[in-house]
Amino acid sequence: MWKSRHQAAVEWHTFLQRIYNEEKTPTVPFIYENDLQVQLIRKGERNPLESFWNGNDMAFIVEKKPFRIEEDGTLGESQAEGSVDESQKDESFVFKGLYLEQTGSIALPVMKARQLLSIYTLAHNPNMSNGSPVVVLPPLWVRCDSLDPEGTCWLGAEPIKTSNNKIAEMNFHTVTCKGPVAEKTIANLGQLIKIHKGRHHSSAIATRGLAQYDLYGSATVENSIIESESKVCVDFIWNNVDKILQIPPLTSAATLNIQLEPGDPRNPVYQVYKELDFLLVLVESLKTGMTEWPEPLESRTAIDLVQELLNDLKNKLNGVSVTTKKDIEKVQSNVAAVDHSIQSFLTLRGDLDFAEQLWCSMRKTASSYQDVVDCFTLLIQSLKRGDVQPWIHRGSSSSLSKLIQQSYYGRMESVSLSGLTPIHMLIEIGLEKMKRDYINCFIGQELATLNYLEYFISSSVDLQEQVHRVQKLHHILEIVAYCDAFLNLKHENLYPLTQFCLKYYKENPWNVQHVFQLPIRPSFIHDFYQNSHPQMWKVEISSGHGQKEVKTVWQVSTKPPVQHVIFTDPDLPLETTVNGSGEEVLYFITMVSCSQVHFV
Repeated sequence: MWKSRHQAAVEWHTFLQRIYNEEKTPTVPFIYENDLQVQLIRKGERNPLESFWNGNDMAFIVEKKPFRIEEDGTLGESQAEGSVDESQKDESFVFKGLYLEQTGSIALPVMKARQLLSIYTLAHNPNMSNGSPVVVLPPLWVRCDSLDPEGTCWLGAEPIKTSNNKIAEMNFHTVTCKGPVAEKTIANLGQLIKIHKGRHHSSAIATRGLAQYDLYGSATVENSIIESESKVCVDFIWNNVDKILQIPPLTSAATLNIQLEPGDPRNPVYQVYKELDFLLVLVESLKTGMTEWPEPLESRTAIDLVQELLNDLKNKLNGVSVTTKKDIEKVQSNVAAVDHSIQSFLTLRGDLDFAEQLWCSMRKTASSYQDVVDCFTLLIQSLKRGDVQPWIHRGSSSSLSKLIQQSYYGRMESVSLSGLTPIHMLIEIGLEKMKRDYINCFIGQELATLNYLEYFISSSVDLQEQVHRVQKLHHILEIVAYCDAFLNLKHENLYPLTQFCLKYYKENPWNVQHVFQLPIRPSFIHDFYQNSHPQMWKVEISSGHGQKEVKTVWQVSTKPPVQHVIFTDPDLPLETTVNGSGEEVLYFITMVSCSQVHFV
């Protein structure tokens, strides 16, 4: 019995070590004994433990091997012992929902999980290594089916090393979940402290509170709910918790977490996004040769608007004064269709040059490639005849600007408006216009200097890279505009936030999934959370110090902490709600307890 158990521990440790040593291998599950799958989660990868555990950078995840679906619809066995083969990798590993955690079928019984942790611990026991040094592996977590009376959904084992890198003990973690339950039925802080003291026989304890509030929520635009991946929440941490669901005190350490999806109609600069989106459509057509033209924003044709623009210039050249209030309003409307919230953040430009006004007219009305060709043909003919002498900004470098400059001296180069040339010319004038818009905003609001913006507005790279950098700059604008309009953050917070974003995007590619973080004083956002329900609140009760420290973590959340367990409670009244929109809030309760085993 002992010999077979020891042999099982050696085989289990060897198998895990082989996965651990294959660091360059993409994160894929490995099959063990034809009924288990093991995956090594590395830092930065999607981690099913993140809602309740923030330990090591790496961890083994063990669960039941799922079935794969054959072409005839029947269930088939997956790969035998060892790593998956290349054919499975090419088929997204063929296990449907492997990374989605959508089913409870991949969880193991608690008894099986305890057996796996037992042989994992035995393999790490230095007294069983026959004098050979023990290779300490990352923590091992086993997904459980919660069918035991306690509702255990995860069991974990974490090796603890000494200062000389030798293993000293093993920490065992038990995660139990239940819910949803009404707020009035949850335990009080005194009961939780009593549980911790009873388990660890400790007298001196410390408490730490952590809470997360959603500051984004749902909003209605034109009587419809907008589905968005955007998330804006604030995390609080404080010591000496007074009670369960305590509102974070003003002395808490608070961090604003911002993940905004560009193009959300709720954002104050949504119209600027629409302008950028048109530019991106044009850039994409340079790659594909096809353009998905958006619906025109005006009933008049593009050629009519351009002709009107040329007529105004011709009248001015002939000495006819046409500068009216209507003209000024026209220029301002070309900047964007703005509402009061945008005007409070963006300073409208009244210095649009001819090329920028041309971009605004064509952006609103051009609906085909031929429209672009006809507009540029009309303009070039007028320039050649000397009918107009448009004003352009000093430093403009677009192809159209160069033609306009040449027209001042009556020596224009010949331009062939064929192929992608017209689209390329339109992109250039739109790009220059939007760069000036962003410069005007960030410098006007004293959020950045021209030197800080140089990377994003540089013309020393190719056209597509220039547009890509402007796309980054727009993402920053949406983040800052949101915080200004909806969170009422002032310059002392908006400035460092802008700097964080600029620094990130100078060093990283465009990434709408990135979470930008801003340390903030709770008093600045107190009005947004003091009367709200947290989406996550937890208390850590700890005793001991250093390697001897043990914790009991109790957490409530408005969303299930794990996805492989089905939570139901038929006794709940109908008027209660999990998301807090009803009369009483419901929470899912998670408790993480730990125990230690010392190797003598």
